[in-house]
Amino acid sequence: MDVGELRDEVAAGRIDTVLLAIVDMQGRLQGKRLSARYFLEEVLHHASEGCDYLLAVDVEMNTVNGYATSSWERGYGDFVMRPDLSTLRRVPWQEGTALVMADLALEDGSDVTVSPRQILRKQLGRLAGRGWRAFVGTELEFVVYDDTYEEAWRRGYRDLSPANLYNVDYSLLGTARVEPLLRRIRLGMEGAGMYVESVKGECNLGQHEIAFRYADALTTCDNHSVYKNGAKEIAAQEGRSITFMAKPNQQEGNSCHIHISLRDGDGEPVMAGAGPYGLSDVGRHFIAGQLAFLRELTLLHAPNVNSYKRYVPGSFAPTAVRWGVDNRTCALRLVGHGQSLRVENRVPGGDVNPYLAVAALVAAGLHGIENELPLEEPFTGNAYTSGAETVPRTLGEALRLWEGSALAGNAFGEDVVAHYANNARVELAAFEAAVTDWELFRGFERM
Repeated sequence: MDVGELRDEVAAGRIDTVLLAIVDMQGRLQGKRLSARYFLEEVLHHASEGCDYLLAVDVEMNTVNGYATSSWERGYGDFVMRPDLSTLRRVPWQEGTALVMADLALEDGSDVTVSPRQILRKQLGRLAGRGWRAFVGTELEFVVYDDTYEEAWRRGYRDLSPANLYNVDYSLLGTARVEPLLRRIRLGMEGAGMYVESVKGECNLGQHEIAFRYADALTTCDNHSVYKNGAKEIAAQEGRSITFMAKPNQQEGNSCHIHISLRDGDGEPVMAGAGPYGLSDVGRHFIAGQLAFLRELTLLHAPNVNSYKRYVPGSFAPTAVRWGVDNRTCALRLVGHGQSLRVENRVPGGDVNPYLAVAALVAAGLHGIENELPLEEPFTGNAYTSGAETVPRTLGEALRLWEGSALAGNAFGEDVVAHYANNARVELAAFEAAVTDWELFRGFERM
């Protein structure tokens, strides 16, 4: 939707609300519901404001210490929310509503460098300096429950009813049970300007995946965030709940495989070539960079304590830092041929912030290209038993690697490194202070 179309819809009374949205550190949409008239008359020309604590809170919106950009000492002031009109779209599942993403700036007009959208923009700018663009697709898995979010909360998330009671991976019969909800989500996202490709069942009980066509990296990350938020809203309207958390139970977790390729100004692939496995020199160096820095940048792929519960051998979640040609046991999987050649990073889970993860892929790949890193031979066989280095096993390990990474500091800036390190420390402190069900069942009577 362009601004002219929005004006027409507002004048006709079909749209009365505009959501002005940013993406926070946790990858969630935050922002304001504006009257459409106010958006067109004021915000369109002068932007809006939001409290800078939105990039300095934990997942429960608690103010926490340790951030240089936002604190009680700094007064928790405002940052500027500048609408990116290229993202303006309808929100079909909310009556009379449109949405636009915002970039964050300081009062002097400079970017908020720790904003996920700006972090990704910086890495895409480095690609643009070479005349390249990144194209990305994200594959989000989720579990559907027949309980509402309120029922799940009151029940302490115990004894929930998954929408399927058996493994429905690729099952047309099993997925038909959930098709009314899945269809509503698909049609809603189509109405919001996305290109839905398919939907399929997955392994966990009630687990499904809706796949969208790839697009340029920023558009894909915007779509990912709108879809994730919208799918939850639609599920709630249907009296159900869905979760994207990486490991909601002891069965297979929710993944978010990220596919990435590079193209030049003419739209031609630069990773594809006449070399082994259909790769160009650029493609080989790009993958080599991914491998070399995957562990150091895992914090941007797996940002929560729960993220690391997903990495179980034989679960289709990767453990080995290996690459392979169409090998799902490796962290990096090369798929496609020629125009469709791309690398799939299988490390992120459904809780990933896509802007940060894609920024990490670009930064690592560019380092590989700039330094012409050699690429090892692809792994064949079962990478789980390969003896290779593994992805970090805990958030604490990922944090130590992130803080010690020279690449992270050089590519993102020391302010970004410190900001997201503090976010991880806040998450760890909250987890370490919690008394879990595991502890209660283990020790209440028997200890």
